[in-house]
Amino acid sequence: MDLRDKTVLILGGAGLVGTAVARRALKDRPGRIVIASLRQEEAEGAVAELSSLPGAEDVRFEAAWGDLFVPHHLKDRPRAEILADPEACRQVVDDLYSELTPEVFQRSTLGRLLVETAPQIIVDCVNTAGALAYQNVFASAAKLRAVAEEGSVRREDVDAHLATMYLPQLIRHTQIALEGMRRAGTEVFVKVGTSGTGGMGLNIPFTHSEERPSRVLLAKAGIAGAQTLFLYLMARTPGAPAVKEVKPTAAISWKRIGAGPVRRGGRTIPLVDATRPVPLAEAFGPQVSDAYVDCGEPLQGVYLDAGENGLFSLSEFEALTALGLMEFVTPEEIAENVVREILSHPTGRDVVTALDAATMGPTYRAGVLRSAALGHMEELEEETGLRSVAFEMLGPPRLTKLLFEAEILARLYGTLDAAAGLDPETTARRARELLEADADLRRRILSVGIPILTADGEALMRGPTVWVQPDPHEGLTLRDQRLVERGWVDLRPENWSRWRDRLAAFIAELETRPGVEEGSVGDHEYGDRSGRIRPGRLGAWIFRTEDRGERIKR
Repeated sequence: MDLRDKTVLILGGAGLVGTAVARRALKDRPGRIVIASLRQEEAEGAVAELSSLPGAEDVRFEAAWGDLFVPHHLKDRPRAEILADPEACRQVVDDLYSELTPEVFQRSTLGRLLVETAPQIIVDCVNTAGALAYQNVFASAAKLRAVAEEGSVRREDVDAHLATMYLPQLIRHTQIALEGMRRAGTEVFVKVGTSGTGGMGLNIPFTHSEERPSRVLLAKAGIAGAQTLFLYLMARTPGAPAVKEVKPTAAISWKRIGAGPVRRGGRTIPLVDATRPVPLAEAFGPQVSDAYVDCGEPLQGVYLDAGENGLFSLSEFEALTALGLMEFVTPEEIAENVVREILSHPTGRDVVTALDAATMGPTYRAGVLRSAALGHMEELEEETGLRSVAFEMLGPPRLTKLLFEAEILARLYGTLDAAAGLDPETTARRARELLEADADLRRRILSVGIPILTADGEALMRGPTVWVQPDPHEGLTLRDQRLVERGWVDLRPENWSRWRDRLAAFIAELETRPGVEEGSVGDHEYGDRSGRIRPGRLGAWIFRTEDRGERIKR
């Protein structure tokens, strides 16, 4: 990958690592660098600073800002303000917990940013794990339970808690990122991740006065690990960019050293003084406002700016970075590894590649034994007269639906060639007659939770369990085709017309595939030479080809 003249989007670009990445990227002469940050003043300030650097003359810098985890129209509102606004909070929850529709994607801050900037390269320096974990689901749960005990739980109380749940936020963030990068044509995505503990173990002493090990800190580590695995899976997804993650496991420092007012969260810390000792019994009660006084000036001191981690005093920095404790790594070292990975120079620091190398994939032994297992199960079906087809334990229901539809075709036509010439109207009639006459097949379909849509599309045969049901708030007619595709055996002529087309495509693939005598270039599956309809083989082909579900690493 070459950076020259490319568009580079740096998420968290105004932070310590983000600005270091931008500075390092300048050496390879990108055409455009977009600095995205939470706050407008941070993004614009970073752009102004970077634009003045040597080598920046031919690079177009742009600033973007806003909370990437909320809908676009809420991106500039503080999270606490959103949670306190019932309507805004409801919108966040709706977009978090609904399916990822085009409308949800278009509403998202991250989705819009990716489509509008269309970056070939993305470097994500946002502390995603920290941003989510420090919403503190534990405190939110305690608050919700306290309200419940009072018997006054409101919809907004539930929504406020749901909006702090970590995994739904990370899942939606990952879904939107993948879809956005596909639309933008992104070629490389590099995440600067975290271990959640600065590389230390569960005995980490640096917490915010929580218990050890801290629940919030463990949540941060858990989110960081979950995101790494999502990136590992994204790297195995066709159509995704090249995905890498550089994961520092030490404190990251520093941005600058200075003296003056000390800021926390962008605001100065007011200097206060005690006016009197307060009896312990009253020290944490409501009437303590007269126990202290604001001195009218900010707290000041000599500090080291550690970027997103805040300002450290000399003693704090000395303790944090001491040998045997968190120690530290510089942002420039991280940036160098990030850019080298973008340029396809292996650094040994990409944890996605490390996971790829360390995990166990398919084996030769398993491949040999697969044929033995399939052959033995076929013999057992012949001996017992039990044709099982599907139990709906593997999932999804769509696979079970496809297997049973293929089984119907197998019973009606037997061979691939015969089924590929089917007449849809005749097949719909014959399929209906088959299921009316074959109680065993009908019962097997209904018993595993798959309903049967009649040939006229007006009625449904069903059992007590139906895995794929309409949303009670939407009504059946709004999404009936999606419901059918996801898990209903469909006897309508139009469905058999689709099967005719897919069978023709499947047969064409088999006929044009190089034979084994021509080498190992073709994929040859068990039973392909028989010409029989094998539901499992067809289901696999549909998932791999039609549904684009193929794995790209084996």
